[in-house]
Amino acid sequence: MAISVFDLFSIGIGPSSSHTVGPMRASRMFAARLKQDGLLAQTASVRAELFGSLGATGHGHGTPKAVLLGLEGNEPHTVDVARADLDVERIRATGRLRLLGAEIGPSHEIDFDAASHLVLHRRRSLPYHANGMTLLAYDETGHPLLEKTYYSVGGGFVVDEDAVGEDRIKPDATPLAHPFRTGDELLRLTRETGLSITALMLENEKAWRTEEEIRAGLLEIWRVMESCV
Repeated sequence: MAISVFDLFSIGIGPSSSHTVGPMRASRMFAARLKQDGLLAQTASVRAELFGSLGATGHGHGTPKAVLLGLEGNEPHTVDVARADLDVERIRATGRLRLLGAEIGPSHEIDFDAASHLVLHRRRSLPYHANGMTLLAYDETGHPLLEKTYYSVGGGFVVDEDAVGEDRIKPDATPLAHPFRTGDELLRLTRETGLSITALMLENEKAWRTEEEIRAGLLEIWRVMESCV
């Protein structure tokens, strides 16, 4: 059972991991792909289309907001929640969007009309999953530069169209100090090793991070939880 506590407890903007965290990550991935492929400077407009559950419940679950913030380079665990609504209002009021503007380094500003460039399809779905979204980028002549489809499959995890039909989410094969598959096996290991459940899990977590990094990460999760309350 190679699952880190940081996969189980992840920090992200609400209210929904599949409707806000996933779409924000997908939108940022798309903008980053434009930069990676050397297409960012040529991009004059971007269109985002939300399908299935994302299109039907998008406004109530904050999906349009997440898409705009993601295109500007924000990430769910670091986005400035105090500024998020102000940034969305700026985009809507000015009709301008800063692709990757939240990142350190040069960004690229484009025209963006939220009413026509962000489309919620309330009765259309994509083939693989209910939470599907397609992003498209065009140059100043309207010629398509890049088109990508992403699926927000739950828990903030995002799968792009290239992975459809393959093993989309692969089990983590990291060797653990004390591997187990069931609660009974976990209890058996505590008896055999003399470790408490928490001590045993800490030893397993060290397969990915140092003890200092683990404790610092857990304290950051606690800080965010306490701040939310």
